[in-house]
Amino acid sequence: MKFMVIVKANKDTEAGVMPSTELLAAMGKFNEEMVKAGVMQAGEGLHPTSKGARVKYAGGQGTVSRGPFSVTSDLVAGFWLIETKSLDEAIDWMKRAPFDGGAEIEIRQVFTPDDFGAALTPELRERGERLREQVSKT
Repeated sequence: MKFMVIVKANKDTEAGVMPSTELLAAMGKFNEEMVKAGVMQAGEGLHPTSKGARVKYAGGQGTVSRGPFSVTSDLVAGFWLIETKSLDEAIDWMKRAPFDGGAEIEIRQVFTPDDFGAALTPELRERGERLREQVSKT
């Protein structure tokens, strides 16, 4: 099962406060353990929302708002993509992440083509598979 682990933003991440050398070293060690175990597929930190934008859609149009955005529980500071056998295994891994000081993460399962049932026609499934192959080659 594939999961996205969402690292929530806070006032420090939104202010552009960079992690300490100690935290970077601990995070590197944690990531290395996940890679060696075949769990980690990707992981990145994100710049603050002051360097980002949102697009809101209504009536077929997109309206752009540029950051910064107020610090709320919906802001994201980083993410991992991990593959585990279950949500419980994903939780076990993430309980070992070297966070402190009230940091918060969210773990969400990623959809697979089978989750869409009959709505995903054979033609749509084939198109999706071709796109995933192209992305994996880049």
